[in-house]
Amino acid sequence: MLPIIDVSGLAGADDKRLARIGFEIGEACRDTGFFYITGHGIDAATMDTVFEQSQLFFAQPTEAKTALALHANSGNRGYVHLRTEALDPGHNVDNKEAFNIGLELAPDDPDVLAGVPSRRMNMWPAMPDFRTTMLDYFSRLHQLGIDLHHAIAHDLGLAANHFDPLFTRPMATLRLLHYPDAISRRGDFGAGTHTDYGNLTILLTDDAGGLQVQRLDGEWIDAPYVPEAFVCNIGDCLMRWTNDVYKSTPHRVIEPIGRDRYSIAFFLDPNPDAMVEVLETCIGPDRPCKYAPITAADYLASRFAETYGFSKRDKVTV
Repeated sequence: MLPIIDVSGLAGADDKRLARIGFEIGEACRDTGFFYITGHGIDAATMDTVFEQSQLFFAQPTEAKTALALHANSGNRGYVHLRTEALDPGHNVDNKEAFNIGLELAPDDPDVLAGVPSRRMNMWPAMPDFRTTMLDYFSRLHQLGIDLHHAIAHDLGLAANHFDPLFTRPMATLRLLHYPDAISRRGDFGAGTHTDYGNLTILLTDDAGGLQVQRLDGEWIDAPYVPEAFVCNIGDCLMRWTNDVYKSTPHRVIEPIGRDRYSIAFFLDPNPDAMVEVLETCIGPDRPCKYAPITAADYLASRFAETYGFSKRDKVTV
């Protein structure tokens, strides 16, 4: 069983509480890179409302969803068709559909007007309450992710606010996911074996199950549904920042049988211009620096190109 960490009082925590939470998160990140959190302050009613709106979105006709389709220059925003992603290229096409929402930007935002590649406007369906619900949830998870980074920074021997300036306008993605009932296609994966690309994932799941995590010894273990808890894991970007002190762990989703599965992932990735450079506290005589500095935007763009199969001549943006 993955560790369950009570993060009650994390926002504005004193040094003692921050040290305890940071220690527990750090232990999990050095092991499987996965853990549950409770006491996070997101109420059950909010979770239920987000799920309801997600299910209504995916129940729309294909034509309505296709009008919002993600493409190479959409800033990783929009609808992803069923069975078009391959998180494990060459082995599996994922049996899922998705809808991505990024940081909300106004038409006159300076970065939008300047055509900054990672700064695009969200695409919204013509559904009452959908936009309001999702933006409220995005804001709540953004703050929760920053608070979790305070604990992570403490564990890594940094000032608690070390990461704050790097997540003011993040390349965060709120991703709604739908895995159809696979009664006629047993043995496939809803999401193939992969690691997440960015810093921190905060995942809300329904009770259909299916998430599996690969332990360091190679064995696959289930990550069962825990009511009102989030499943959290670190991604490749944070593993790079920590010089592999933290583990970005392979995981997958088994297709649901006899019912549909819904989940909602929040990927908290840094500001586009954040320099991902190995932390000094993660370098030592027995752990030399393994990675060259790279901007978060460049790093994530390279990873999305692999997933969506955009050709190299396409200008891939995140």
